[in-house]
Amino acid sequence: MHELSVCQALLDEVTAIARRHAAMAVTDIHVGIGPLSGVEAALMRDAFPIAAAGTMADGAALYLRETAVRVKCTECGVESAARANRLVCGACGTWRTTLSGGDELLLERVGMQTDTGRAISGETAYV
Repeated sequence: MHELSVCQALLDEVTAIARRHAAMAVTDIHVGIGPLSGVEAALMRDAFPIAAAGTMADGAALYLRETAVRVKCTECGVESAARANRLVCGACGTWRTTLSGGDELLLERVGMQTDTGRAISGETAYV
């Protein structure tokens, strides 16, 4: 299950952000996952508590948000939504497209407990 190593990489980034903010603990982690990222959300949810044990994020809530598959047409230039197994332009229908979204694993937000209260980091990082 490679989701465990994905969680460990995520927690490395979260820990670095928490340290920059002098946090005592991480309370919540918000991640965007594209359907083409190669990461299974259910497996990541299962692996997260194992990876977080003994870290600043031990007991933190993990929130996963599925991002949409998007393509940009090389023929008409329109960016549109697409299905994971049908990457065609939503405007003209051609298959000549490039992927512009849906393959990401993106750390969107980190909630932290600091000595002065609760802080939220809006930093964005690709994991």
